[in-house]
Amino acid sequence: MRLDSFRLITLIFLLIPVQALGGAIEELQNFVNQSDSGQSTFVQRVYDSTGALVQESSGDLKFSRPGKFKWHYFEPYEQLLVGDGEFLWVYDLDLMQVTRVSLDRALGSSPAALLYGSEDIDSYFGLEALKPQGNLVRVRVIPYEESGLFERIEIGLIASVVRNMTLYDYFGQKTVIEFGQFSIPSNFNDDEFDFEMPENADLVTQ
Repeated sequence: MRLDSFRLITLIFLLIPVQALGGAIEELQNFVNQSDSGQSTFVQRVYDSTGALVQESSGDLKFSRPGKFKWHYFEPYEQLLVGDGEFLWVYDLDLMQVTRVSLDRALGSSPAALLYGSEDIDSYFGLEALKPQGNLVRVRVIPYEESGLFERIEIGLIASVVRNMTLYDYFGQKTVIEFGQFSIPSNFNDDEFDFEMPENADLVTQ
């Protein structure tokens, strides 16, 4: 009888993680499907292959699906990334240089596609549920395109809202992005994601 009770308790504890893991992918899909627009702050930390912190930056972001976003770094160096639906514009204020890239080429299977791209994330990524971490449900995202910058991405969510992303590259380096509270949806002016070429800045196209 004691053995049967032990087996029953073990079965219950084995089933709980399975149910939670299935919900993690559903929560990521909900975030993608239901967040047509939004904005938040972020803190980004980059660690080398030994785990040492090599860079920390912060800023804010705004997005409107599909393909419109503004990712603004304030600290330690100011840099602005704008997706206008057709191009990605990267403005480095210290260098007074603007780089313009086709948005389709820039997004593809990049992490940005999860936040600002189309709802069809299954076309670009494989999704694998991970064990919860505290009050976060977690999903591992693996780009199908191996030529990308990142080997895998791990996303933590609460109530179908992304709270953090950890990006692992092919050299053992990882980038951790912690988001503030998302405001979803957000109302933006029609010209919010237009990019105006700054005077005296050099333009580089790719």
